[in-house]
Amino acid sequence: MYEFSSAQRMKALRWLVFWHMSVIVASNYLVQFPFKLWGLDNTWGAFTFPFIFLTTDLTVRIFGALLARKIIFWVMLPSLVLSYVISVVFEQGQWAGWAHLAQFNVQIGRIALASFSAYVVGQLMDIMVFNRLRQLPLWWVAPSASALLGGAIDTLVFFSVAFYHGSDAFMAANWFKIGLADYGFKIGVAALFFLPAYGMLLRFLLRKLTSLPLSGSVHTLQSD
Repeated sequence: MYEFSSAQRMKALRWLVFWHMSVIVASNYLVQFPFKLWGLDNTWGAFTFPFIFLTTDLTVRIFGALLARKIIFWVMLPSLVLSYVISVVFEQGQWAGWAHLAQFNVQIGRIALASFSAYVVGQLMDIMVFNRLRQLPLWWVAPSASALLGGAIDTLVFFSVAFYHGSDAFMAANWFKIGLADYGFKIGVAALFFLPAYGMLLRFLLRKLTSLPLSGSVHTLQSD
């Protein structure tokens, strides 16, 4: 149970919007760059995506499930526009120029649509299904379940919508294999690095976000 003043909630909202947008934009851009790891095809987006579990968890803990859904939805829209712009003007990791925005890029547009579909499905499921698990005294239950089940659904939706029969021949031919490796890598990162530090990072961020004195209107976090 956490208590937040109105000023603390506004401070948290600004930071959470920044984190959500940063993770979405970075993941959408980096997923276009495949690489091999231990002989398996993967994408660089697998490194940034696990942080979405932290931002979602913080959003729900501070604002509750109902308001968190609205925040995530409205943050998603400008994030997709920014993702598209960055991916077009920095196509294949090189500056392509603003003129490229004049012509719609179908493949990058599909990535934006896939991100929207997967993010909404995955995060709404996380909020609705795993929110109750956040009430348990064992903090690691909710992020673990979210990473396993939520990550699987998110990965399947994203890679199928983005690359199935797409213009990128390599990704179109290998999207399922790459998606499977990507999911495995996400789980590995979460298990080996992210979850062990999750509890400490969560407490640290909550302290930073609530560093203002508790004054004014105070809101108590409760599950919806």
